[in-house]
Amino acid sequence: MKLYSKQEAIARMNMLAGCSKSFVFLIDYSQEQVYVEETAEVSPEELIYNLNGFTNEAVAGLTDELPPESLPEQIEWISQPVSFQEYSGAFGHVKKNILAGNSFLTNLTCRTPVQTNLTLKDIYCNSRALYKVWVKNRFVVFSPEIFVRIKKGTISSYPMKGTIDATLPDAVQTLMNDGKEAAEHATIVDLIRNDLSIVASHVRVERYRYIDVLQTNRGPILQTSSEICGELPEDYKRQLGDILFSMLPAGSITGAPKKKTMQIIREAEGYERGFYTGITGYF
Repeated sequence: MKLYSKQEAIARMNMLAGCSKSFVFLIDYSQEQVYVEETAEVSPEELIYNLNGFTNEAVAGLTDELPPESLPEQIEWISQPVSFQEYSGAFGHVKKNILAGNSFLTNLTCRTPVQTNLTLKDIYCNSRALYKVWVKNRFVVFSPEIFVRIKKGTISSYPMKGTIDATLPDAVQTLMNDGKEAAEHATIVDLIRNDLSIVASHVRVERYRYIDVLQTNRGPILQTSSEICGELPEDYKRQLGDILFSMLPAGSITGAPKKKTMQIIREAEGYERGFYTGITGYF
């Protein structure tokens, strides 16, 4: 599986999109490792994807899910979260910077090792998500969230911020009236508007804080999202790589202001995110 540098990937995306050739891509958080390959050249031995129906699962010989007998009789899933002391140190660093006015919102993450008797392909085949990817011997990922979508020259983003257990009494009203959730959502919408304004004109918020229901292994949750749109230049295909990379990493997994918050994240987390919180997609 060939990986490209940022500049190589930008040039390759511009070339493929400019020639109207379909391709699939994976970009890590730091934009240092990028996979870009024509759809017809993707090896299902290395990469399997299903991006809301755009998939190579049939080529890979996969059905909707693995038959029950192919899974262990007793599934083992043991997570090993970081210690309270380690998390408290990272959280304290973020809090200190927020109180100092260096960040309005910071998305802090921690690595959580998981011990399981499932393979990466087991997890991929039995997950239920709009977007999911399996990379041989490296990782599996699944997500409900769209970073950007381009259709007929219109670029749209759908940041998700704000969740609640859907089974709680008055869950919708509780979520919509929560000041913390509303403030966090407003901050990210403003950041995404600014990011889209770098590459598009007539940027506007089409829908604000609409609610979706997501099914999880712990039950349904409510999630608030917004839809932000803008118009790309007529020749956007020839500069698709430049357009995409100019908005990375995604504001919804960093914070605001983005540049300073990314520095705070590096200091607090103490590990490389890799492809976690990167993006995957197709053109």
